[in-house]
Amino acid sequence: MSRRETIPQAHPGRAGSGIGTVTTTGGRSLVARGRNAREYADAAWSRLHSGERGPILVTLGLVALWLVFYGLNQNFLSPRNLSNISVDIVGTGLVAVGIVFVLLIGEIDLSVGSVSGLAGATFAVLNVSLGMPEWLAVIVAVASGMAVGAVHGFFFARVGIPAFVVTLAGLLAWNGLTLHLLGTGGTIDIDEGGLVAALTSYYFGATSAAYSLAALGSAAYFLASYRSAKRRRVAGIPYRPLGEILVRTGVLAGIGFTAAYVVNQFQGLPLALLIFLVVLVGSDYVLRRTCYGRKIFAVGSGAEAARRAGVNIVRLRISMFIVSGTLAAIGGLFVASGLTSASPTTSRAAGSGMLLINAVAAAVIGCTSLFGGRGSPWSALLGVLVIQSLASGMAFLGVEDSVQFMIIGAVLLAAVATDSLARRSQGTRDRA
Repeated sequence: MSRRETIPQAHPGRAGSGIGTVTTTGGRSLVARGRNAREYADAAWSRLHSGERGPILVTLGLVALWLVFYGLNQNFLSPRNLSNISVDIVGTGLVAVGIVFVLLIGEIDLSVGSVSGLAGATFAVLNVSLGMPEWLAVIVAVASGMAVGAVHGFFFARVGIPAFVVTLAGLLAWNGLTLHLLGTGGTIDIDEGGLVAALTSYYFGATSAAYSLAALGSAAYFLASYRSAKRRRVAGIPYRPLGEILVRTGVLAGIGFTAAYVVNQFQGLPLALLIFLVVLVGSDYVLRRTCYGRKIFAVGSGAEAARRAGVNIVRLRISMFIVSGTLAAIGGLFVASGLTSASPTTSRAAGSGMLLINAVAAAVIGCTSLFGGRGSPWSALLGVLVIQSLASGMAFLGVEDSVQFMIIGAVLLAAVATDSLARRSQGTRDRA
């Protein structure tokens, strides 16, 4: 009987994919190697022509956006403004990370803006009005977001009400509760020298802090990538060659040390940015390196197939809304910190409609698919950078709020259209 050989093709957008694994009908691996320079270039070109090119295009668009605003006003790329942007993105960015988790299973959470406002109001009432210690009020505020997420998840996953309807009802109900808690005044000022206010006002002044973070992040990325490649090589599956790992680490280090240099030209490393990066790294690890994360992608790619594979769909869906509610509450505390008040009555405040719009837009612009199964917490960072850069640049140019809304809406529509067209072209390519 003749032996049949097949060469599986690597998925163009899958991290760690390679070229050249040859197997027989018995499953025995004949070749398992990393990519040489030519193969890597071919894989990169293939990725640019696939549905996974979105993050690359958004990154290039962000760079172009910065250059345009810099050409119109050189203060845009000043260390002060870039440092302020790095702090301003955190509140919305944290909410957007929660949205990413829900989008990965193909659902939506429209209540995150109201939940963030509820958390801010809960903290302000407990700490300022009732005299509860700040640390305890923070815990209760975050717990309120977890509880709200669990309620939404229960009605969606257990009762069977569509997530759109459940979270839309939550948007109205929790916003009403927030207004009730804040009372007739509508605003409660928090202590400017307190714990929550320090979330966005504290900076690590020592220059070594930012540079140490850049060095630690680069070293951690190299070690994680090297260990992953070593395990894949031993297992006889495609892996990234050392040269590619070094190039990727070098690019990451360049970005990290440049960012460290910029923030050190102002006041140093912002505490808010450090916390945001920790959340991003932790979320990315959960999604890409744990069984729980693989279940999330499985449900997003096909709930019925995941159920037949033994995934507890109900429990996982509830947990996604708990994650979304928790991060919305934490993001709300950061927004309240930046304003030193709890109030849903201004466009920048937690609980306002703009926070919801910006968070959803950030996740989608950063190339998290609305159809589920594709995305990353880093999508939130990329998307919120685009939105905040637009807001900052247009503020420098004196553009009216109405025009800003129209521009952000156009960018969001373009991102969704790109995602839809990419899925359509990918489906056509798969059928071919």
